[in-house]
Amino acid sequence: MRHWKTAIGLVLTGVMLFPVYWMINVSFTRDTDMRKSPPNWFPLNGTLEGYRAVLDQQLPYLGVSLVVGLGTVTVTLLLAAPAAYSLAKLRPRGGGALSFVLLIAQMIPGIIMAMGFYAIFLNAGVLNTVPGLIVADSTLAVPFAVLILTTFMGGIPEELLQAARTDGAGVVRTFWSIVLPVSRNSLITVSLFAFLWAWSDFIFASTLDQGGDHQPITLGIYHYIGNNNQEWNAIMATAVIASIPATILLVVAQRYVAAGVTAGAVKD
Repeated sequence: MRHWKTAIGLVLTGVMLFPVYWMINVSFTRDTDMRKSPPNWFPLNGTLEGYRAVLDQQLPYLGVSLVVGLGTVTVTLLLAAPAAYSLAKLRPRGGGALSFVLLIAQMIPGIIMAMGFYAIFLNAGVLNTVPGLIVADSTLAVPFAVLILTTFMGGIPEELLQAARTDGAGVVRTFWSIVLPVSRNSLITVSLFAFLWAWSDFIFASTLDQGGDHQPITLGIYHYIGNNNQEWNAIMATAVIASIPATILLVVAQRYVAAGVTAGAVKD
């Protein structure tokens, strides 16, 4: 019984991972070999020309994406962690309504938000800038982060916080010294998702930073495809390199993500 389930799982996994394999295969394949029918399943006469082109032309885009991703993570944590602590433990008036609004915010299509940001950023003079893109990407990450962190912080035992207050810790000290260390898994989870959203964003980037001097890797790939639609090895090499940071983060943080997402789902 277990063997056929394992076989089905392997087949489905192979189907889902096949685009990744093909992307890597094409990134090492010469353009002349790509025109053969059928194409080679392995880069028998491999080349690194695609990766050389990436290093020559795409590094600035990768650097901008890294700055935008880290900036989005910073803004998300600075806003979401205190907000979640307030909703979970301080229980301000109107907290339930605010949580409902945050949930509704997750349902707004990104293109609608992008058009609204375009008008605001144009008047504020931050259109086609990295800070503007960080703010826009943070609007997607902050509501999700607040909901995740609120759920986790709501499960922190009151006895732990009461002990801190008994020792003379105020609200800020309790939040900084007790709540944040205990919430490490959830903080890593929301940080990872915030970074991935910013790293893979195309809608905000194409709407709010299309004409800027500093553009993220999603626009770099988009422009590269438009200008070099026959150089498939370079296009796929760009995609491979753009996937590396996200892959490393997912591998390193996967155990924290699993713990952070399920935290608070079951209470004693």
